[in-house]
Amino acid sequence: MPARRVPAFRRPFLPLVALLLVALSACSDTYSTEPIDGGGGGGTDLGAPEDLSYQLLPSGDPTAPDGVLLRWTEPDDARVSNYVIFSRGSTTAGWSRRGATTSNTFHDGGVPHLQYYVASEDDFGSLSRASNTITVDERNRLPAPLSVSSISLHQAIQLAWPANGRTTNATLFDHYRVYSSPYDLDAGRCDDASWVLEGSTVSEDFLVTGLANGAPRCFDVSTVSRDGRESAWAPVHHDTPRYDARNVIVDAQQVALATSGFRFFEPATQHFGVVLAGNRTDLDFRVDKRSDGSLWLVPVRADSRLALYSTSPVTDLTSIDVAPLRSAFSTAAIEAVPGYAYVFESQLSDGLHYGAIRVAHVGRDYVIVDWAYQTDPGNPELVRADATE
Repeated sequence: MPARRVPAFRRPFLPLVALLLVALSACSDTYSTEPIDGGGGGGTDLGAPEDLSYQLLPSGDPTAPDGVLLRWTEPDDARVSNYVIFSRGSTTAGWSRRGATTSNTFHDGGVPHLQYYVASEDDFGSLSRASNTITVDERNRLPAPLSVSSISLHQAIQLAWPANGRTTNATLFDHYRVYSSPYDLDAGRCDDASWVLEGSTVSEDFLVTGLANGAPRCFDVSTVSRDGRESAWAPVHHDTPRYDARNVIVDAQQVALATSGFRFFEPATQHFGVVLAGNRTDLDFRVDKRSDGSLWLVPVRADSRLALYSTSPVTDLTSIDVAPLRSAFSTAAIEAVPGYAYVFESQLSDGLHYGAIRVAHVGRDYVIVDWAYQTDPGNPELVRADATE
């Protein structure tokens, strides 16, 4: 998988305390392979920093974090004027003076060195003994989620993934990062130049909101350890938000003609999910009541065809995710049964569109339905990839 980077304007802001640090100096002076132990001018008893820790700053590319944020506990010593940060790239290399700050934090941008320590400095340039040494441990990288799944919603996508990234080592786990990018339906690929960070979560699900209906997007997730080490990304997943609504009443035409027809999209008004008169010829379907009292869904337009979604009830509208094969559709009416789902296909001027309903209730003279409609023509979220004409 090619490396995918999050544009800088959508990367998370650094913690405020990191923004307040003041970098006072930086040079390439190299010291011994052992941390310094004070030196000169009576500085050996100068209070030293303690409890040095680090936090990597994820970038979206697990091999190239945005940097590392160091934190330590300041000593109770009024002689301390600032702190000096030392680092090295390997355990056998000499220590280099990385920089200095008056804060108890230091942000080292870019790919971090392997090891760091900090020492206090007084006004005469004398250094305290070294703090503890920290090692930016590659072994702390957790696995990526094994997969990503989704539910298409109105202007939103609900994502979910298995917990393997967390349960592999629960003591190291911190959170997940969720990314998205536009998806090119025709080319079958994500726009790798446009990945953005949608947010983070500690649970194995995430609701992405504020999306445009009918605009396909790719989604991906990474696991982040407590020290900020980001995993590789899970296998990419794509989905498309769709228009939907719940608890819409459609009457039987033999009882209330004016409210017995339904159209997923009405071009004349640009409205979705419209209940119309059952004698119109431009309907997706109407509801008919038969002599035995049963209510039936009847395709109306010549290009409107209907298929039963599954041979068993579905628990929710969101369960209707992928349409049946094209061969399953016909112009024949199907009885409306509570809990069952039905999918319609319609050939419009811009291509084939799919709509779906779940019958929530069947009354004496009406049905209550939940509906969904995909505005993106031929979108795979409502048609199988292996469908044939």
